[in-house]
Amino acid sequence: MNTQTVREELTTDQLQQLVVSSLEDFKAADIVIIDVSDRSPLTERMVIASGNSTRHVKSMAENLIVRAKAGGNPPLGVEGAGEGEWVLVDLNDVIVHLMLPQTRAFYNLEKLWEASAERRSGISGSQ
Repeated sequence: MNTQTVREELTTDQLQQLVVSSLEDFKAADIVIIDVSDRSPLTERMVIASGNSTRHVKSMAENLIVRAKAGGNPPLGVEGAGEGEWVLVDLNDVIVHLMLPQTRAFYNLEKLWEASAERRSGISGSQ
């Protein structure tokens, strides 16, 4: 008889809190949470944070992966962990972008999602 404990998946809010807590524990800088539930069919939230070196970014990602697995939400995928300039951790309802400050400034995801929201409200407001 299998006696393994079956864990229920975390809610989006619980998963977001796990992510933020994990990043705060590893001294992530400038943590930003963007609700994209009305703009993306892929996920509910994006979390963006900076690390001060490639080693720091990789460590934050590794810690997050361990905590997500322990919480019953293993990542669907991880990209960029080898280089460490930008690591994406896909936790399904929460996608996490961990970047070096210069990489974050170059891609400016916050502005991209803000522009997407403005464009959508402009489109829906004109109909």
